[in-house]
Amino acid sequence: MKHLHIALWGVLPYLVLVLFLAGSAWRYQYDKFGITTRSSQLHESRLLRVASPMFHIGLLLVIGGHVIGLIIPESLTEELRVPESAYRANALLVGGLAGTAAVAGLSILIWRRMTTRAVRESSTRSDRALYPVLITVLVAGLIATLAGSASGDYDYRLGVSIWFRSLFELDPNVDAMRDAPLVFQVHTLTGMALFALWPFSRLVHAFAAPVGYLVRPYVVYRSRRPTAPRALEGPDRA
Repeated sequence: MKHLHIALWGVLPYLVLVLFLAGSAWRYQYDKFGITTRSSQLHESRLLRVASPMFHIGLLLVIGGHVIGLIIPESLTEELRVPESAYRANALLVGGLAGTAAVAGLSILIWRRMTTRAVRESSTRSDRALYPVLITVLVAGLIATLAGSASGDYDYRLGVSIWFRSLFELDPNVDAMRDAPLVFQVHTLTGMALFALWPFSRLVHAFAAPVGYLVRPYVVYRSRRPTAPRALEGPDRA
């Protein structure tokens, strides 16, 4: 079992990182115009208008919660005098609502894809592989958030977070992840599977976010009113 834990928590994360970076670079080099959401709005829009914002907003909040929970050590929140009860309550409320929204939105999107023929026929192999992994990641994360924050039996900041930060030090703390509850391990493993699939699925469209839109110059439009042409400037003629 020791070798298995080393393979899962000490070697696999780096293999996934290499695959993620190499796959993203390959996709950008050889399939630049394929980096798209493959929108199916023309086939069905009623459910999409509800589910898509719910899923994306919930997912963004979930990612933000992971950044705070995994990167910021518990010692920092103690120095800022943030009570443990307040931290857990915030994780339970915000994390629970965000996770529920993401799971609900994704469930509607999957239902839409299964029940709408045109959308179902437009699905690719990567979609069929992606959706089970994505729903497992979200459900396991939601269970871990609700169970961990409500009971207080396990503090992931003293286990999973330490393992995660140790990866950047190139000295993985395998024991910290080995002792984590099963739901956290499942969430982590499926999360790594998701990142391995990322470059080869529609998730890669996240790299094509229109960030330049925020700093773009103003677009000047012509008026619809007909205007008389200006007289040419020059010396008057007798």
